[in-house]
Amino acid sequence: MFPDSCTVNNGGCDANAVCSHDTTTNAVKCTSKAGYTYFGSVSGDIRIVNIRANANWAQNGMTIAGGNGVGGATNQLNYPFGLFLDDDQIMIIADWDNHRIMQWKNGDTTNGKVVAGGNGKGNGLNQLNRPTDVLIDKETDSLIICDWQNGRVVRRSRRSGTTQGEILIDSIICFGLAMDEQRYLYVSDYEKHEVRRYQFGDNGGTLVAGGNGQGAKLNQLNSPRYIFVDRDHSVYVSDYANNRVMKWNKGAKEGIVVAGGQGAGNALTQLNLPHGIIVDTLGTLYVADCYNHRVMRWTQGAQQGIVIAGGNGAGSGANQFAYPIGLSFDRHGNLYVVDQSICRVQRFSIEKDW
Repeated sequence: MFPDSCTVNNGGCDANAVCSHDTTTNAVKCTSKAGYTYFGSVSGDIRIVNIRANANWAQNGMTIAGGNGVGGATNQLNYPFGLFLDDDQIMIIADWDNHRIMQWKNGDTTNGKVVAGGNGKGNGLNQLNRPTDVLIDKETDSLIICDWQNGRVVRRSRRSGTTQGEILIDSIICFGLAMDEQRYLYVSDYEKHEVRRYQFGDNGGTLVAGGNGQGAKLNQLNSPRYIFVDRDHSVYVSDYANNRVMKWNKGAKEGIVVAGGQGAGNALTQLNLPHGIIVDTLGTLYVADCYNHRVMRWTQGAQQGIVIAGGNGAGSGANQFAYPIGLSFDRHGNLYVVDQSICRVQRFSIEKDW
């Protein structure tokens, strides 16, 4: 498909950037006139980004969704969980206790739009019950939603006129979702303590992490939350109740601890009930350290992480979180964080190096 990917909308790069194909990462590479690079993805998952090793972010975040108290109005959220950022920096948010999926357009921080659910709590095909995660399948222009309390994964078309979704996987206490470039769907099962990979139309899936009962051994998970799949098809899992993040290489029978695993605590070697995770093209891990009210960065092989946002106690200040949950990056490396108890999404601008 290369170099054709750069001929359509400049490959998703900014108008003043040069588009090319990076064979190492199998991604669209965008190079600005100032020499700054960022990466897109042929599968449309722009969360896989290139971030320089010494990157820093502004310590004060900007509220770009919600932040108007708990509620169900279009300018409010009600204990949001996961989010997904598309190529146009449109945010899709799992608005947990409003039983809906919200869309917030880039540049509009005032009001969002209900794009799934929003018809009260229920198990109808036009309803959701406390969704925890959402992603966009570009191939079908649809949303894939972890409909947690209904015990199912559902798909909802983004095309206008669609009023209800379809069930993809049932009888699963799902929590986190991910998709690789081959459109395999990965789902964490919070009750069975495992992650499975699914082809569309397959309700059984293939075990890729955990599946050996609840526990803290290297072949076990304990209430897994969010997941991330890299280009080698390694699966990263926020192993919530074990206070660690695990990496399971493709085909592995046990995982590797890549962050935490030293018990619950707030030292730089520890995590406290981690949630959202992202891995960049350098293999650096970013994790929402939920109960420590901070976002941390762990480089490959590091024995401890560093705090890149928050870490100033629980609160509603611009440099604070109250239980951060979901994470995403845009293609420039700006960080987006779902600040659950403040019912908002915060954006932290990456500091430029020119």
